[in-house]
Amino acid sequence: MLEIKNLHVKVEEEDKKILKGVDLTLPAGEVHAIMGRNGSGKSTLSYVLAGKEGYEVTEGEILFMGKDLLEMEADERAAAGLFLAFQYPIEIPGVATMTFLKAALNAQRKTRGEEELKVPEFMKLVKDAANQLEIKQDMLKRPLNVGFSGGEKKRAEILQMALMQPSLCVLDETDSGLDIDALKIVSDGVNHLRDANRSMLVITHYQRLLNYIVPDRVHVFSDGRVVESGDRELALELEKKGYAEFDGTAA
Repeated sequence: MLEIKNLHVKVEEEDKKILKGVDLTLPAGEVHAIMGRNGSGKSTLSYVLAGKEGYEVTEGEILFMGKDLLEMEADERAAAGLFLAFQYPIEIPGVATMTFLKAALNAQRKTRGEEELKVPEFMKLVKDAANQLEIKQDMLKRPLNVGFSGGEKKRAEILQMALMQPSLCVLDETDSGLDIDALKIVSDGVNHLRDANRSMLVITHYQRLLNYIVPDRVHVFSDGRVVESGDRELALELEKKGYAEFDGTAA
C-alpha cells in the first residue's frame, strides 16, 4: 500500500532538515502507529504524504499503491485514496458542515469519473455514518468546525473519512484534545473502517490511543528517522521508559 524509501525532507527556502532518511513499509490492511517526541518529524511525514506546501523532498521516494506519490498534486492524492486527518482541523466560517461534505465527496467522485451523488443518496450516507459517531444532525448544519469542541472536530474528521472511504488513512494525533469519552467514540469510528483493503498510519505521542486502535506495528521516530520498530508491546515499553532510550539509536 505505502512504501517510503530513504526519505529526506527540509523546509522550503531554509536549510532546516526535518526528515533524515525515513524507511517505512505499510502493507494493505494493516494499521501502523508512529510514536515519538515533539519535533521528531512525525507530523512532517503526514504533511509530505498529503502534499502540503512548504516542504521540499531532497532525496528518496514514496510509492502509494505502486505509483510515485511525489509526482501527484494534493487533490490527485486525495482522489487516489489518501486521507489526512489533521491534529488541528481548520475552521471554515460560512460553510455548513453538510455543504462541505457534499462538495468534497462529489468532487472526489467527479475526479474518479463517477457520477455525483443525488441528495437522497448523500443524506442516507451521512445519516448512517453520523449515527456511528454519535454526531447530531444540528452539528452538520453548523459552519465546519466553527465553535466545535475538540471531540466534535475529530468526529467531523472521522465522518469525512467514513464518507470518502480512502485506501490510506493518515491520522495525525487524532487523540489530541480528546477526553476519554470522545476518544472512545472516535476510536470506534476508526476501527469500524478497518478492513483488508484499507491501511492506516496513526501518529501519536501516547500509548493510550493504542489501547483503542490496536496497531499491527509500532515505529519510533527520533531526529527525523525510524529508529525502532516492533509490535504493540513496543508502545507499552515507551509508556514505561519514555523516548530517551531511543534517542540517537539507528533502526
